[in-house]
Amino acid sequence: MIDPSVFRQALGHFATGVTVVTTRTAMGEPIGVTASSFNSVSLDPPLVLWSIGRKAFSYPAFATAEHFAVHVLGDGHADWSNRFGRASGAKFEGLDYGEGLGAVPLLVGCPARFECRVEHRYEGGDHLIMVGRVLRLEQGGDEARPLLFHRGRYAGLGIPSAE
Repeated sequence: MIDPSVFRQALGHFATGVTVVTTRTAMGEPIGVTASSFNSVSLDPPLVLWSIGRKAFSYPAFATAEHFAVHVLGDGHADWSNRFGRASGAKFEGLDYGEGLGAVPLLVGCPARFECRVEHRYEGGDHLIMVGRVLRLEQGGDEARPLLFHRGRYAGLGIPSAE
């Protein structure tokens, strides 16, 4: 049997981008979570996936939500990643945000954002895997550099941007 802490440590060698995924609770409150499990699934139809731990504070909202938005974070958004990575109901306090499809809260100023309708939910051990159909997307400027996560901390590209 593989020790979960050793497995997590080995997975940490795979650098990932960082996202914040948002939705509304059944009571209509905005809620969000930091996720590095985001990935594309299909171009036609446009599908993306991400997963949420069953013990996450925001799990109940996402387990029943019909819409969600994925916000790709840039290297200047570590504060958002930290804020939405905590178990709290006050993650939106003081933040400038709008409203998207399904009344989902939309953070302003990220490099890319995908507004999705839940297409599928799959059991994934201690996580729920959510596949969303992208209904609308928005991109910021091409100059944005990604916020990366590697071996338990934020990391940079370490290479100059392509011209």
